[in-house]
Amino acid sequence: MDLKFFQMLEMINNRLTNIEKNISRMDEKLDYSITLQRNHLIRIKNGQDIDDSMILMGKPYNDLPPQRAFQIYNDNDMDFILLDVSQASLSQEERLEGSIQIPLEELPSRYSEIISKTTPVLIISERGVRSIEACELLVKKGYFNLNNISGGHEFWPGKKGKRNISSLES
Repeated sequence: MDLKFFQMLEMINNRLTNIEKNISRMDEKLDYSITLQRNHLIRIKNGQDIDDSMILMGKPYNDLPPQRAFQIYNDNDMDFILLDVSQASLSQEERLEGSIQIPLEELPSRYSEIISKTTPVLIISERGVRSIEACELLVKKGYFNLNNISGGHEFWPGKKGKRNISSLES
């Protein structure tokens, strides 16, 4: 009788522990979701670009067309940080003036060089793939105002000898 009683108590204790873990995970997800939605509201309030998918699908970063990113880059009144996560081998001539250069491989140890978590961060790479990975990593580090420049340096409007996007679509 005593053994069954203790086994039942242990089973109840295990169930309570599992319930507590589940509640804790739900709290973390809810906190993240609320923080994300607050960030989206701030971006809307400040008149910044925001994709519908950011709101509807809870996407934590924005995909900017290269043309829009180029406009922001050339707007002297716009406050932003430009982060280049291209490979270290990318020549200096191919990089954008004023960018913080942190190769994607070094970003996990150097992300603190991006001082502000609230200033919009435009992230560029060679073709826009490494910049997506950088956005995902920085979201995990608490950055929310992130903008991936789709197509990266390859489709940057100010690039000398750039590809003609319309000819690629045909």
